[in-house]
Amino acid sequence: MRPGTEKEIYKKVIAKKIDIRHVCEVGVFLPEMSNILDFIVKDHLRTTLVEPDNRSIAAIRDFFRDYQNVTLLPYAVYDHNGVLELVQRNASTFVSTLPYSPAQINDNYDIRKEDTFTVECRKFDELDNGTIDLLSVDTEGSEWYVIQNLISRPMVISVEMQGKSYVNPFFKEISAWMAKEGYEKWYMNKTDIVYYKRGAFSITAGEKLQLSLMDAYVRFRRARKRIGKMFK
Repeated sequence: MRPGTEKEIYKKVIAKKIDIRHVCEVGVFLPEMSNILDFIVKDHLRTTLVEPDNRSIAAIRDFFRDYQNVTLLPYAVYDHNGVLELVQRNASTFVSTLPYSPAQINDNYDIRKEDTFTVECRKFDELDNGTIDLLSVDTEGSEWYVIQNLISRPMVISVEMQGKSYVNPFFKEISAWMAKEGYEKWYMNKTDIVYYKRGAFSITAGEKLQLSLMDAYVRFRRARKRIGKMFK
């Protein structure tokens, strides 16, 4: 991996000199697109990947076959142990019973039976041993099922919370949990909000300004798209 091609979360963690030892990603999709890829291949940190889709599982196992630091858990995360129906729409794989997903909101996708498949699901407290320092969650609308059963209290948590017209269906629940457990927003982009554990490191005035500007941009972008849909 060439210098300068690292993902944003990696560059920011390195700049803060945060002592990260165990990273976890829930909802990997393709291994080369992993949000925590740099921590795996550059720093060889202890890594837990959680991914239920058989096609992604095969790609992940092949890509990381020489990385002894990677553990793959082939499950979906939900509020019970058992079997769960998922829907795959291109790069978006989501739980069929969610109120809505990014594909449904942004692409006007209607669930089709031929796009569904079943996988094993687990509660996250059965997959989390309490040592995760950095957690990245992108499960197309079911991120709350990871957060609500989190045993670890990572220093950094990245969660997909928005995108175009989409707002996470559990935005309020996730935000309330973060506040209750002592987390604050560190930074955000067009899709993710990255939280940090209060006291783990300091945030500069410049970072706070960037956060405010990005938050305003995301809200404006979402409102503009909603207005555009009204006049179609």
